[in-house]
Amino acid sequence: MAFIDVKIPPLGESIVSGVLAKWHVAEGAVVKKDQPLFELETDKITSEGAAEAAGRISLKVQPGTEVKIGQVVAVLDTEASATAGAAPATPSSGTTTEAKSATVAPSTTSHPSSPAVRRVAEETGIDPSSLPGSGKGGRVTKGDVLAASETPKSEGKRDEKSAAPAVPAAALPASPAVVSAPTASGRQSRRKLTPLRKRIAERLVQAQHEAAMLTTFNEVDMSAVMGLRAKYQDDFVKKNGLKLGFMSFFTKAVVQALKEVPAINAQFAGDEIIQNHYFDIGVAVSTEKGLMVPVIRNADQLGMAEIEKAIGEAAKKARDGKITLADLEGGVFTITNGGIFGSMLSTPILNSPQSAILGLHAINDRPVAVNGQVVIRPMMYLALSYDHRLVDGKEAVTFLVKVKQAIEDPARLLLAI
Repeated sequence: MAFIDVKIPPLGESIVSGVLAKWHVAEGAVVKKDQPLFELETDKITSEGAAEAAGRISLKVQPGTEVKIGQVVAVLDTEASATAGAAPATPSSGTTTEAKSATVAPSTTSHPSSPAVRRVAEETGIDPSSLPGSGKGGRVTKGDVLAASETPKSEGKRDEKSAAPAVPAAALPASPAVVSAPTASGRQSRRKLTPLRKRIAERLVQAQHEAAMLTTFNEVDMSAVMGLRAKYQDDFVKKNGLKLGFMSFFTKAVVQALKEVPAINAQFAGDEIIQNHYFDIGVAVSTEKGLMVPVIRNADQLGMAEIEKAIGEAAKKARDGKITLADLEGGVFTITNGGIFGSMLSTPILNSPQSAILGLHAINDRPVAVNGQVVIRPMMYLALSYDHRLVDGKEAVTFLVKVKQAIEDPARLLLAI
């Protein structure tokens, strides 16, 4: 037989370990070359590992296990026949089928019980397979069995459908496992922070502690941009195969404003100020694993269609878990759009070490005064958070006004004025 080790691939010099969040294949499945095998969560990104060759797979670690870069997590038998009783390659989320490998312990349930769980189960007479697990990947823990033993018998065994209500994935913090079941009281549930979510939390707190952050606001009339989109959308789609969105307008407006107010395009480095002369713009993307900010390279050299395409591709990679560390590094400025979730106003937190971030919000019809008359216009609030150590109020306000002017009169983007 010919065997190939499936190892955790290198993801960058700063990443040394991660959590194997889930397997996309079952134990004993026959996989194809380049087929996704597992999902790996690190403190910076979530990525997938693919098969180097076709063969039958033998899993060596359980989902939810912390693994190191280069560690062997499975073995491929490349001489295995694709038709010789292959197990179905069904994805697993925090679980695998019955293990055929000695390192993946067999079990009568979908989640192998630990010795402690089996011991308590024998003492209490409770079947672990009948309990919703609160451990990683939905596994039943010793605490679950003890809690069940203390539950009044009149409650009976809870039907699977009567368990905790499902929560939309987008509303959950990043986690390689399903939502843990409530405790006996039904008022709480717990789960461990993933490396990615933990790192996001650390960076947000760090940004607030290390920068003199201040936010300034303005509002923008979206009539002109909405009119352009309505007028040219069909032609734009026919020519480019994708829709014209608002983000390309704001990206262009930000680049132009950065050129006119270079202090925004600078950052601290110890006792020095680094002035950036390039325009790699980060666009925040919400994923099930948390907020990620892929970077649109050389945005000043891209047309509207190229910006829309780059944003769409980056967002898809982030949501599919295929984003790389290189996709997230090197941005000079960030745009985040809470408006897609209905946010009216917010104060975005800096994406360190950048000195500023622009927050977009929901477009709502509001009465405004135009030439002495009260009219209804589609308005959006803009919020610019910035590091006051580096950026003065005059520069921040000027930058925001430049963005406002470009959006309200898009011809400025063509004329660069």
